[in-house]
Amino acid sequence: MTTRLRVVVDQLVAPVPGAVGRYTKDLTRALIATAPANCEVAGIVSSSPPTDYELIERELPGLADLYRTSLARRELAAAWQMGLTTSPGGGIIHSPSLFAPLRKHDRDAGNQVVVTVHDTLALSHPESLSTVESTWRRAMLKRARKHADAIVVSTHALAVRLGEHYDFGDRIRVISTAARSGLQIPHDAGERAAELGLPRDYLVTIGSLEPLRGVADVLAALGRPGMPEVPLVVLGPREWGEQQLATVAEESGLRREFVRSFDSLSDSDLAVVIGGATAFIAPSHEEGDPATLIEAFSLGTPVIHSDIPEYTETAAGAAISVPVGVADEGYVNRLAAAISTVVTDGVLSDRLSITGQDRARSFSWPDSAERVWQLHADL
Repeated sequence: MTTRLRVVVDQLVAPVPGAVGRYTKDLTRALIATAPANCEVAGIVSSSPPTDYELIERELPGLADLYRTSLARRELAAAWQMGLTTSPGGGIIHSPSLFAPLRKHDRDAGNQVVVTVHDTLALSHPESLSTVESTWRRAMLKRARKHADAIVVSTHALAVRLGEHYDFGDRIRVISTAARSGLQIPHDAGERAAELGLPRDYLVTIGSLEPLRGVADVLAALGRPGMPEVPLVVLGPREWGEQQLATVAEESGLRREFVRSFDSLSDSDLAVVIGGATAFIAPSHEEGDPATLIEAFSLGTPVIHSDIPEYTETAAGAAISVPVGVADEGYVNRLAAAISTVVTDGVLSDRLSITGQDRARSFSWPDSAERVWQLHADL
């Protein structure tokens, strides 16, 4: 008898797949590759155009089957939020997000539903999301508390924070993420860097101008008197609300041409940008994505990060940690000191490159997938 694990792969064809879409693709590929004997992986997707089904089958070779629900994504999200549909039936279901059929089910009959939580923004910082998204996430967390057999998170730090909001008992399981599979520096990296307009030396940071993300703090740090004049590349949007990246850079004392941003890059171009940087800065005040550190580590780029629990746990001493404390001038000054030290100290920079690559080896998609298989076996 073959055991079938059905994965909700809908995020692959969402309007904006984003980080959860990348996570869904890499985890599902690894689940297919590591499937135990007499086990297989099938997909679940909302009613979509045929081209979307073709994309999923192309991105996930080896998928045993693809179940198409009768409802489109928006309608299915609303139905699952209210528990109004029995689609897609029972069996063993794993969702790489909260988008899942969370309802009463009989585990003794072989039915399981496991969901993944990537952050608690809907609870801690709902203003950072749209009203619709924030409301939906909170509703699905309540359904998960009631009906999920397990909740997967990427760090112990997130497990603690989630547990402060909802009592999931022993159902929270920590299964690490990893660097995206396509993050490889191409053979023509020099040509790609020239086409992207990258300078010889530069820094990289990630996020938006939303205060929580800390990008404005990096700009303010680089504008401090006496700082090395190294350009900054921002992996994120040029604007947040009415604020413009170029304007905030000028107000921080930086020339407009000193800062540029990329909101969307191919995996190979992203590898070129991060891999060629003097340092990668993760300045978030809260709710940081550990995958961003792992990706920088994997490319040998020295990392500077805020001391939020997710980053500290992920880095495990392989990077420069900067205490956030109160996110004010003190944090900006500490960031400035850390950036200046890494840029000017070649020995330290080389050491961080080596320790980061060593740390990156602790994370892999096959390992994560095997732990998912074990989780469902335990259930």
